Amino acid sequence: MILLPTSEVRRRDLILNALGSAALLAAPMPVLAQDTGRSAVIDVSNARNAPIPIAVADLGGGPLGANISLIVASDLARSGLFRPLDRAAFIQGGASDGGTPNFENWKPTGAQALVTGLAFDDGTQVRVEFRLWDVLPGTQIQGTAFTAPRANWRRVAHIMADAIYLRLLGEKGYFDTRIVYVSSEGPKERRVRRLAIMDQDSQNQRFLTDGAWLALTPRFNPKRDDIVYMSYANNQPRVYVLNVATGAQSSLGRFDTMTLSPRWSPDGGTVVMAAANGGGSDVIAVTGGATRRLTNSGAIDVSPCYSPDGNRIVFASDRGGDQQIYLMSANGGAAQRISYGSGRYGTPVWSPRGDLIAFTRYAGDTSNFAIGVMRPDGSGERILADGWLVEGPTFAPNGRVLMFWRETRGDARGAGFSARLYSIDVTGFNEQAVATPADATDPAWSPLGI
Repeated sequence: MILLPTSEVRRRDLILNALGSAALLAAPMPVLAQDTGRSAVIDVSNARNAPIPIAVADLGGGPLGANISLIVASDLARSGLFRPLDRAAFIQGGASDGGTPNFENWKPTGAQALVTGLAFDDGTQVRVEFRLWDVLPGTQIQGTAFTAPRANWRRVAHIMADAIYLRLLGEKGYFDTRIVYVSSEGPKERRVRRLAIMDQDSQNQRFLTDGAWLALTPRFNPKRDDIVYMSYANNQPRVYVLNVATGAQSSLGRFDTMTLSPRWSPDGGTVVMAAANGGGSDVIAVTGGATRRLTNSGAIDVSPCYSPDGNRIVFASDRGGDQQIYLMSANGGAAQRISYGSGRYGTPVWSPRGDLIAFTRYAGDTSNFAIGVMRPDGSGERILADGWLVEGPTFAPNGRVLMFWRETRGDARGAGFSARLYSIDVTGFNEQAVATPADATDPAWSPLGI
């Protein structure tokens, strides 16, 4: 059974306008003035070693402005690349009036960047105007306004944070996104597993299924508000498509055998997945009602994932003995092994940038699991997190951050057991727990703005 949402605000129902001469730029230059009086690029490597000190003032206009500024500051801080200043250090107290600030009041705080603005709420819509300032020279870097339905005010804050991230670091943010995952409750041997969805900051939690049937491996469509996942509905393990807004779902084709581990193509028109075949499984692609078989190795081929350009597929296979990671053309054909480290490899997923493939590596038992990344040719393998059981990496849409799940060991009765989501930068720093109301596994990150 699917739980229909009581209300669903269209996430794209939002208008952006430019303010003055500092409009939102299509190709921003990430620049902040330094004490030398010269400008310097603030790249991600520098920000990782020395997070950018930024003052996020309360936006004028009442409680809405104050709440939005808190969310913006929280988003930026959670990235590990910004250091929002404690408001106790602000010399200029109170809410912003939306005009040019007195920079002499902000320079002593050590802020390199400053956010000010105004927020308006007419009971139906909200309009938020914000400006980003370079404190040392006292110049405006950007000015943008957003108009949205009142129910989408939190989303406006996330889009503001994305705009700041882009302007100061030169790459897209990931704050206006959602996470779909599997929520688990109850005794370990009788877990109730439901699909759940939340904003990337753990807010707006709600269930998508009621737990009557086991649900696993949800994945967002890159173009539409759809999720593909595996369900054991009616005790038949099959892949289903679920529309997040309406709750409508349908089976993805009719197969006599189990179908599992689905993922969308970059254009959102095809699902690639595994289909059981005797003692093994093959990778297949389903477009509309048409099915194409991409592997026929006689082995267990699972967990396929398209490259961002749609030309290649990475997947896991035991065709060589132990399970390893392979690449092949999106049309099938010969496969090339790319993993050669110690242990077995699974759950490969391609970065949206195309530069990395994330994976789960495990050696022998659940006491030695790890999440790592490698280049598409198999070189440069790096382990980012390890533990008793860590699994299921998913990339943020900008390719900067990974999310995965970590399970703790329980006793024979399940006491002490938990399963939680974590995020980590692709360089291995800034690991953080992601709050969920219950145990959580199988996370999948949405595209930006969907």
